[in-house]
Amino acid sequence: MNKQQLAAKIWESANRMRGKVDASEYKDFILGFIFYKYLSEKEEQFFLAEGMTAADMEQLTEEDEETVGYAQRRLGYFIDYKNLFSTWVAAGNDFAISQVYEALSAFSRLVSPTYQKVFKDVFVTLQTGLSKLGDATSQTRSVRDLIHLVQTIPMHTRQDYDVLGYIYEDLISKFASSAGKKAGEFYTPHEVSELMSEIVADHLRNQDEIRIYDPTSGSGSLLITIGEAVKRRMGNEDGIIYYAQELNQSTFNLTRMNLVMRGIKPSNLFVRNGDTLEEDWPYFDDSDPSGTYDPLYVDAVVSNPPYSQRWEPEGKDADIRFAYGIAPRSKADYAFLLHDLYHLKPSGIMCIVLPHGVLFRGGEEGNIRRNLIENDKIAAIIGLPANIFFGTGIPTIIMVLRQKRTESDVLIVDASKGFEKAGKSNRLRASDIRRIVDVVDARQTVEGFSRLVGKEEIRANDYNLNIPRYVDSSEPTETWDLYSTMFGGIPRAEIDALDTWWQALPGLHDALFASGNDHAASLRVDNLSEAVACNEAVRSYIKRYQDAFSGLRRKLVSDLIGRWDAVDSLGEEESVASDIFQRVSDFSLVDKYEAYQVLDNAWEGISADLEMLQTEGFDATRRVDPLMVLKKKGGKDVEVQDGWKGHVLPFGLVQEALLSDELSALRTVQDELIRVSGECDSLKEELPPEDDGDGEEASCDLTDEEIEERQQLLAEATKRQKSLKKAVKERTEALEDATRTLVESLTDEQVYELLERKWVDPLMGGLMTLPQQSIDRLVKKIEALQEKYQDTYADIAGQISDAERELNEMLGQLVGDEFDMLGIAELRKLLGGE
Repeated sequence: MNKQQLAAKIWESANRMRGKVDASEYKDFILGFIFYKYLSEKEEQFFLAEGMTAADMEQLTEEDEETVGYAQRRLGYFIDYKNLFSTWVAAGNDFAISQVYEALSAFSRLVSPTYQKVFKDVFVTLQTGLSKLGDATSQTRSVRDLIHLVQTIPMHTRQDYDVLGYIYEDLISKFASSAGKKAGEFYTPHEVSELMSEIVADHLRNQDEIRIYDPTSGSGSLLITIGEAVKRRMGNEDGIIYYAQELNQSTFNLTRMNLVMRGIKPSNLFVRNGDTLEEDWPYFDDSDPSGTYDPLYVDAVVSNPPYSQRWEPEGKDADIRFAYGIAPRSKADYAFLLHDLYHLKPSGIMCIVLPHGVLFRGGEEGNIRRNLIENDKIAAIIGLPANIFFGTGIPTIIMVLRQKRTESDVLIVDASKGFEKAGKSNRLRASDIRRIVDVVDARQTVEGFSRLVGKEEIRANDYNLNIPRYVDSSEPTETWDLYSTMFGGIPRAEIDALDTWWQALPGLHDALFASGNDHAASLRVDNLSEAVACNEAVRSYIKRYQDAFSGLRRKLVSDLIGRWDAVDSLGEEESVASDIFQRVSDFSLVDKYEAYQVLDNAWEGISADLEMLQTEGFDATRRVDPLMVLKKKGGKDVEVQDGWKGHVLPFGLVQEALLSDELSALRTVQDELIRVSGECDSLKEELPPEDDGDGEEASCDLTDEEIEERQQLLAEATKRQKSLKKAVKERTEALEDATRTLVESLTDEQVYELLERKWVDPLMGGLMTLPQQSIDRLVKKIEALQEKYQDTYADIAGQISDAERELNEMLGQLVGDEFDMLGIAELRKLLGGE
């Protein structure tokens, strides 16, 4: 299974097992054991690569000081054979919780002195939390189940430990979203991390060695995402040095686990459990002050600190970090920012997530903001959508700062409108991220989205950086043309506002609108949609667009399906994106970011399948898996098999392509069943309801003969319905069996054809709809204009007059007592009547 499927399985199993602890605590167990498995299997792989056999490894003991020392120098730790994760699994029912306590204690004892900061006490949260699972017997049972769950995670894959890292991050994300702020306070949503990583990585793309630092590292996900983006551009993962600091002990453990599990060498990791604002990164190690002096200046700082946290500013006047000002006691936002900026090299870049209020709050924060602007430190401000972080709905920003800049302006981006709904939260789409990164890299002004703002303008606004002051992303206020309201017709100014379409589709404007006068025009066609669809300019535009993409299908088939075993998913997606952007560039009606979103939507499935093929081999396409569903048994949810499904190739896809006759025959029977079921329902409605037992006969408009006839028809239809249900069941089972047999015996050529249908067809189909979607938007805009000015003021006044006259006449027909009639008479006067 691919990593998404595996992560989903682990989450489902975790939910079934959870009970005695809540989500935020449960993560410590499952993630702790995932990390222990990682370390165990890494040691096993290491010794196998060194020439040991499986039998040799059974002799690994703590007493073998030479082997222990060798492992400590190379791995940073040593695990005795009896304490390996695989040994626990092999113990089966003989496993006891005491083995875990013994192993975790031994691990702490056998960590290399050189790597104490990386590994020391990394399992302390797991070790102390086991007691929450009950007595020893209960702990043994729960942990044994957990171990066998974690054992399903594959470690020997072509993706190395990226699969494990993905699962790790996926679990952190799910625990955060399910448990709210309590579990999510340490987690930066992946899309936000990705946005920051792309900005940072583009800036650092020409460097050979890079230091990156997160002073509020949380789970480490932000730091890891930055590292991955930088690594893709550098091609040298060992050239990245990671620095991380985190205050909370258990969260600090997550940072270390997450970083180590991404395959980062312990020698490239510098981690610290401490208060960033109170205890700055140490200039030296107490054990070796002169040999370890390092003021820590880095190429990139990334952080998502706690918002508006209280801190202690007293005594910070002499702290060189806060040379631009001291943040107020009630809000440490600028204290974190200034800390980050201090540790930045002159050529470096930093991205920090902050609450929107830092842009306009006064007092000490206003002074700091002024100093940052006057010293040209702020490169860009990016306004994010609200409700994008777990546990808080407040609007947030990303501030991009540089230590040394040649520009004095500030790029302000309002990206608050670009997102998709994801449950109760909002989420940045791939196209939203790409749009932001492109304007930041190019320092580009885009109407309604971004703007370069000069220092003089910011000074004139008293250093207030509130985004709406500089970028108006709101929808234009609808206006009504007085002339067209009175006399009809569509104002030419509002027609001209659709100039993007008129320029791209020459002649369409004149084909749709009659000349009218200098101020307004009218539609000259009765059926707008048909007139647009049949227009030669529109048809030519779509044809040219289709021709521009004619070679993309062949390229995708060749590069993806033809090279499935060698293609790099991330690199290939970027290559295809560049190709699509080039093809789209000549078509102004198609937004390249919409095209990019189509690509990314399709690529999610493509990359998952590529991972599966590259880890399991091409024969994975010919595998079928049991289709497991949850069913109630004895009041409990029990997982049972309910048929089969394709491991890579969905049954429905195979049936549409290779079993179309059988599928068509099944659908014919299904359609007939629907028709007959509807007939049964109609007959039941016509018949009188059954006697409800109160002795009264139900009323019915039918005669006895008609009732008898309907009952006979219902009996026949019901018999037919039963027969059709049986036929549908039999044909469905037969088709499923035929599909299973066919999948297991597919030829390579058939697999290639099916992969093209699964991977390429949705992508090409989505791209081909883009120009038509734009043209459909034009039709809707014209229809809205037509409806807006369809009724003139005279028409509406006439309708009001007619309504008043009708009401007046109705009032004249009313009768009542003396006072009622006086009231009616007065109302008729107001309506212009008697």
